[in-house]
Amino acid sequence: MNLDDKRHTEPFFSRELLTDPAMPYEERRRLLLEGGRAYLQHHREAIREKHRKGASGRQIVGSLTSLSDTLIRNLYRSVSADIPPEGQGACALIALGGYGRGELNPYSDIDLMFYYPGKDKSFAELISERMLYLLWDLGLEVGYSVRTDRDCLEMAERDITARTALLDSRLLVGDETLYQAYEKAVLGPVIGKNSQGFIREKLEENQRRLRKYGSSVYLLEPNIKEGEGGLRDLHTGLWVCQVKFKARKLRDLVIKGVMTEEEAKDYEDALDYLWRIRNELHFLSPRKNDQIYFDMQEKIARFLGFKDNRKALAVEQFMQDFYSQALKIEHVAASMVSKATQQDEPTFRVLGYLTRRTVEEGFYILRGELRASRKDLFVTDPERIMRAFVLAQRHEVALAVSVKGMIRESLHLINDKVRRSRLMTEGFLEILRTPKGMAQALREMHHLQVLNRFIPEFGRIYCKVQHDAYHIYTVDTHSLFAVEEIAKLWRGEYREKKPLLTQVANDIEKRALLLLAVLFHDIGKGEGKDHSNKGADLIPTIARRLGLNREDSQRLEFLVRNHLVMAHIAQRRDLHDEKLIIQFARTMGMSENLKMLYLLTFADIKAVGPDVWTEWKGFLLQELYEKAYQVLERGNFQLEQRSEKVRNRKRKVVELLEEEFGLRPVKEQVKAMSTRYLLSYRSATIADHLRLVFSRQDRTLATRIEHEPEGKYTQVTITTLDVPGLFAKIAGVMAANGINVLGAQINTLSNGVALDVLQVTGSTGEILDKAAKWKRVEEDLTAVIEGRVQVEDLVAKRHRPSFLVERPKPRFPNRVELDNEVSEEYTVIDIYAHDKVGLLYSICQTFKELGLYIGVSKISTKVDQAADTFYVQDIFGQKILKQERMEEIRSQLLAAISDEENAG
Repeated sequence: MNLDDKRHTEPFFSRELLTDPAMPYEERRRLLLEGGRAYLQHHREAIREKHRKGASGRQIVGSLTSLSDTLIRNLYRSVSADIPPEGQGACALIALGGYGRGELNPYSDIDLMFYYPGKDKSFAELISERMLYLLWDLGLEVGYSVRTDRDCLEMAERDITARTALLDSRLLVGDETLYQAYEKAVLGPVIGKNSQGFIREKLEENQRRLRKYGSSVYLLEPNIKEGEGGLRDLHTGLWVCQVKFKARKLRDLVIKGVMTEEEAKDYEDALDYLWRIRNELHFLSPRKNDQIYFDMQEKIARFLGFKDNRKALAVEQFMQDFYSQALKIEHVAASMVSKATQQDEPTFRVLGYLTRRTVEEGFYILRGELRASRKDLFVTDPERIMRAFVLAQRHEVALAVSVKGMIRESLHLINDKVRRSRLMTEGFLEILRTPKGMAQALREMHHLQVLNRFIPEFGRIYCKVQHDAYHIYTVDTHSLFAVEEIAKLWRGEYREKKPLLTQVANDIEKRALLLLAVLFHDIGKGEGKDHSNKGADLIPTIARRLGLNREDSQRLEFLVRNHLVMAHIAQRRDLHDEKLIIQFARTMGMSENLKMLYLLTFADIKAVGPDVWTEWKGFLLQELYEKAYQVLERGNFQLEQRSEKVRNRKRKVVELLEEEFGLRPVKEQVKAMSTRYLLSYRSATIADHLRLVFSRQDRTLATRIEHEPEGKYTQVTITTLDVPGLFAKIAGVMAANGINVLGAQINTLSNGVALDVLQVTGSTGEILDKAAKWKRVEEDLTAVIEGRVQVEDLVAKRHRPSFLVERPKPRFPNRVELDNEVSEEYTVIDIYAHDKVGLLYSICQTFKELGLYIGVSKISTKVDQAADTFYVQDIFGQKILKQERMEEIRSQLLAAISDEENAG
């Protein structure tokens, strides 16, 4: 789109306006602003329409650059028209940075330099002042400088960012002879001087940037410009090559033989891809914005034509495509950087480091890198690609850039025959059996896409996205991080904080099998819903290809199929239910399955994100593991004689307390206890509960606060006389005081004494150890139970209006599920909702209104999604079995959590 001509400018800028020296400047300025606004509005709308109709990123960037060029050139000519010839000095208006490269997106900054020869600054200053105020009044973001050659060189010496901006210089308008002098006096030294120092500084700057913005594929909301695999990676690759090879443009690198035509096309295609997305991002915002926020992701996906299908949402398909492109872009940029930093092999030796050492036919080590002795090594023997990773791991060296390039070029040769070859399969299993460097080797295989080619099923989860705030990483990256968690256990990094997990990990005989289970546990996510079963169905094929025996294949399939079971039971089910524990143990079959599943579950949760694993989850998981392990070791799956167990427990409790409180009072309290309560706690714990009950005397309630530093939670035991909706009142008071309930065991004795045990943390997961806070909680709860304060008022005070607008996050529909199979005594209700202050209170209040009694409550929150479970009975102590009643409960709960969401 060439806008710099009469046809495009005349409707907005008349010839008289542009050239008439007699027109007063104030009148000229008014007309320029009027014409400039109309010009920008007209052409921006035309460009946006062109973008909407499918124009490429390059076309839109070109049009926006041309639009700005034409405007700036015409303004320059117009603002200097009234200056007499004797007052006009030499000046060249030069575009710098992204504008200098001709890469403007809709709201990009425009960087300008008014360059003058150094004799007379007045003309350059006058023109710059007139131009800048006009451009700012037109609403453009403009950065500017007024400089001589000496100024430029001094700035370039002091500031690498300024030196980099100069690399992208382009004359817009003004004195062409002066610009040619600038090229010699400034650009020559900038490109030629201390190229090694510039490259080193630029790469250090690059590392700082990546530490700040992170790797694109590890971020839920990546930065398209500064993140890894973004625009800045491509710019850095070009800058270091420009300086190293004394080139002005990408085309010069092709002419000089530094890059091939294909490599240059890859670079330009990468720019085009990112530009198209960045253009849409700017138009949507509408402002300069490089962060692809959640709400933008869905809109961009629709714009690019992605549609929901059976396997993935449109937004997930878009983000998968974006992440895979980001990895390709990182490869393109890394290749350019390696060309600029490669050195020729030396002919001398220093302390053995520079000695060429052959490690196997076809491979040698030099300068701490594994290299190939011939360029066609993988072309003739693609199976030997795996040997490169084995040898790099074994000798603790990196793969040379040249070897990485050879691997990338040979990926297409990894067919089914190569995958099944002994060299490939045994090499892969050897990598897994060697803990040192194993995780690094897998990451490198993934980075070079060897893992995708070797295990095509893994390729289906390559850069696979789950569009929620919980899963921070792509599925493949999460799987690799989970492998790293197992490696940390073996390295002893969790020995002090997680002794049981460390011990279990060291007991595993077939370590490679465990790692395969961890690596493949989410492999079914490439197939759509029900990923556990779909993933397990893929395992027999993979196992045959890897040459696993039948027993190992079956165990691997079992672990993938059941990888969610342990976390679900630990976090969502009543671990005091002996029948449930026995059913789980029966599913495990043998202790080796249980051990591997325990480790896999830990690694899976730990690798989801930095704040997902909590010591409370670890405590629940360990409790389930230990209980199931005892059942498996006992060797029988029969419930112990309940009546005998209950009699023994009652007897022990009486023995522990009769001297303190007398035989008759103790027996009366024990008689009032339910069988379930007596089977849920050990005798010593029940005795402690009764001490609290006796200590209450005539007070409304008594509490005991116990901090569990290892589990990072506080246990609160509350006793009072039961009243309708007691747990709703407790939940409301906790919410009003900013206390997060993790779990609750609700016990009511037949004599009307309530004994509730809660596990809680602060709102950010901390232990609540301030006595003053618990004094306030007890006072609030007493006032609520006595009717002096309404719990609704306390909760409402906690709903403070927020002045900070939260950015939208992906939301899932609220769900309520009822189950009568899980427990013999209770109907189990699972509630999935968007988490808000007072949500638990709202749910419990609804149960009260429905006439339901809660026996056990387990609370789980995944970032902003609450997943709460309640074991309930009706007023007669029975399950809810009638379909109409179940539907009523579901609809009222859904209404309550929706109202709570709206209130929040």
